[in-house]
Amino acid sequence: MEAAPAGERKEEEAVELHSWKMARWDRQKAREMAAATGQPLLLCDLLAARGIDTPEGCRAFFANAALSSPFLLKDMDKAVERVRRALDKGEKIAVYGDYDCDGITSTVLMYSYLESAGGDVTYYIPDRETEGYGLNKESVKLIADHHIDLILTVDNGISALEEIAYANSLGVDVVVTDHHQPREELPPAVAVVDPHRKDCPSPCKSLAGVGVAFKLICALEGDDSGEEMLEAYGELVALGTLADVVELRGENRTIVRRGLRQLAEPENLGLAALLEVSGVGSRPITAESVSFGLAPRINACGRLGRVDDGVELLLCEDEERAMELARSIDQLNSRRKELEAQIVEDIRRLLEQDPGLLHQRVLVIAGKGWHHGVVGIAAARLTERFGKPCILFSVDKGEARGSARSVEGFSIIQAISACAPLLTRYGGHPAAAGVTLPEDRLGEFVRRINQFAAGQFAEMPVGILHLDRELDPREATVETARQLAALEPFGEGNEFPCFLLRKMTLSAIFPMGEGKHLRLRFQREDQAVTAVYFGMSPQRFPFQPGDRLDLAVELTVNEYRGEIRVSIRIRDLRPCGVDQEQVRREKQEYERFLRGEAFLHQSPAQARPTREEAALVYRFLRRSGGYPYGPDMLYTRVAETGLGYLHLRLILQMLRELGLTQEETVPGGTAIRTVDRQDKVDLFSAPAIRRLEEMKGGEE
Repeated sequence: MEAAPAGERKEEEAVELHSWKMARWDRQKAREMAAATGQPLLLCDLLAARGIDTPEGCRAFFANAALSSPFLLKDMDKAVERVRRALDKGEKIAVYGDYDCDGITSTVLMYSYLESAGGDVTYYIPDRETEGYGLNKESVKLIADHHIDLILTVDNGISALEEIAYANSLGVDVVVTDHHQPREELPPAVAVVDPHRKDCPSPCKSLAGVGVAFKLICALEGDDSGEEMLEAYGELVALGTLADVVELRGENRTIVRRGLRQLAEPENLGLAALLEVSGVGSRPITAESVSFGLAPRINACGRLGRVDDGVELLLCEDEERAMELARSIDQLNSRRKELEAQIVEDIRRLLEQDPGLLHQRVLVIAGKGWHHGVVGIAAARLTERFGKPCILFSVDKGEARGSARSVEGFSIIQAISACAPLLTRYGGHPAAAGVTLPEDRLGEFVRRINQFAAGQFAEMPVGILHLDRELDPREATVETARQLAALEPFGEGNEFPCFLLRKMTLSAIFPMGEGKHLRLRFQREDQAVTAVYFGMSPQRFPFQPGDRLDLAVELTVNEYRGEIRVSIRIRDLRPCGVDQEQVRREKQEYERFLRGEAFLHQSPAQARPTREEAALVYRFLRRSGGYPYGPDMLYTRVAETGLGYLHLRLILQMLRELGLTQEETVPGGTAIRTVDRQDKVDLFSAPAIRRLEEMKGGEE
């Protein structure tokens, strides 16, 4: 099961009012931590904002955490005993992997180690399209027919109860190493090594699949500290760990730090070739460059049915062949992007035909002909775009295979598990999951998963952008950006710091990158800053010089033609003075209205717009000839009049229902167009108003 994809930086950012959450911390504790450790106050502020607010915690963060004994993982002793017996007796071993980057690196790691230990070893990775994720009875039978004595799973197996029982019936033992969430019953394997077992005492709960496999080879080698095995395999373990977007704290941080240093001068010929072909090797090797440069290319092999190319690349011992494979995989990744763009365009058309899909608690969309290997990336895009859980299904020959992504606070695997009687198979994490079911059960699945969400949350969790600290424009310097590098490697649980620049006045807009990106100049008092907004075209940018905005930004050091400057990258921006929590509540109230549910925070009478408000919005749209940036940005233009978000959305619905406006889904948002009508129309004859009156009558 693939986790939320590392992917590449998105080429197109949505303009919506996402929820921002500013971290809170004790500034005095940060000062004391800085005084005690000698670390800059800025870094101590950031650590305190992330829950590390003692000198001891600070020192531990900057030091490499020692790796715990692999035998703290439940069943590790049983796994070691069975694998050693296979090695000693010359039994045939099959490493059974997965087709994502974590699974491929896990497979290569385990295969390489067992081969170096003299094992009679082969590997098997199921085909994504024809077999799907994890063990299946057909592959188990094929493996048994090749007289394999032991199947060793990596990055899968925890949910394969029937398949492992079947292997046992064929006389094949199974050792499971996995990091996905177990079900109530564990599979009948010789050993089940998974840190998420309820009875597992290991502190390493956030290992990737490759991390669990790494622990097993450490145990087999008698390398309790992990030093030897990191020296031999650190590049692979770091790549798989970063690709699977697991928490980069504790041991994962140590693993990735070591692996990144090795990737700067890789011994693995395949990785060296991929670094060159991708262009990643020409820049400093960071967690970000590996996550957004190498991982998507390895993932592309599994997504598009060429998983053996990825394994061969990472096992390759011939420089010329490695370069040939790396070029082929790079082209495969380009093809993956094309397929993804087509799915996103198909979804745009579907949403244009049926905008009501967007008002589900869990956004579920199905399409025929979509490449299953790519729908997970598209689901991640939609989750970020709309700030809600999303499942995309690829439908073919009566079967629907889906990839799910979620937001903080909503466990998508728990939601999917609640629909288990409908499903053929499923598995995953709170943030990402896979699910398969017959096509004719899709409608019932949509109903049940949204029913589950309604039962769990009166108000759904939404996507959140976490802000670490407010920044004075005078602090946006090369020195500040350089200090941040000490917090590397960045990733899940140790995200790249995001700062708030408040009350910045937009003074100039410059297109760049052939109009695909913007360079924006801002002013606050006597301080000017320039920032880059990647993926935002001038046509879709809803602001103009003179607007006062709050910016969520990242700082990096940029060297160009020998000159070193600070680079300010915009993650998100919004007009000053918008009460985002009020907007969030009223947006969910509007969705409840569209779903035919009662309001949570106000009565139907309070929700009813006034004629004056409706006239204000209609006049604004008539004067402007419509509004190309969608309802959220329109709200920021009229909010100063005192108009509430819910009232605005209801007015827009009234205008649309009466044929006075049309809404068109466009790349990055929704365009509102006015329609010329000569006859007089009573705005309050709209069906939306009748619905409010019915709701009011029902309450009375």
